[in-house]
Amino acid sequence: MGVAGTGKTTVGRLLADALSLPYAEGDAFHPPANVAKMSAGTPLDDEDRRPWLDAIGEWIRNSAGRSGGVVAASSLKRAYRDRLRAAAPRTVFVHLTGERALIEERMAARKGHYMPTTLLDSQFATLEQLQPDEPGVVVDVSGSPQDITQRALAALRRLPVPDHHEN
Repeated sequence: MGVAGTGKTTVGRLLADALSLPYAEGDAFHPPANVAKMSAGTPLDDEDRRPWLDAIGEWIRNSAGRSGGVVAASSLKRAYRDRLRAAAPRTVFVHLTGERALIEERMAARKGHYMPTTLLDSQFATLEQLQPDEPGVVVDVSGSPQDITQRALAALRRLPVPDHHEN
């Protein structure tokens, strides 16, 4: 999870590879109307995000039935994360975070992505930090994708082992 430009896709793929889990790109779950809205520089509202979150939640639930999975999705608000956990209660979040200037620089360097840098302010305004009672870790995005991935893996290893008898 995290604002646009934090490296969710790159780090998500690296995490999935390191953990030998399937990977899904959260952007692929957006309906065309959402992509058109963001491409035009208009932030999504909660109503826009509902079907997107439900589709991601279903993918997570189906992945949990196997051995798990990694999905890159902004999940900026607690309510969004709660909705994902309602679909798949054992969901754990990796919150990628960093300095705004670094994130904007990385976002501007991306090629072929529909999310313009003009929406970064709305992303930060919407972001609700991962809370202590939410299962997950916070990982700084400075350094290379490999550095970030190694920090994420180390932080995940420090989490308590979940009770697999829960849903």
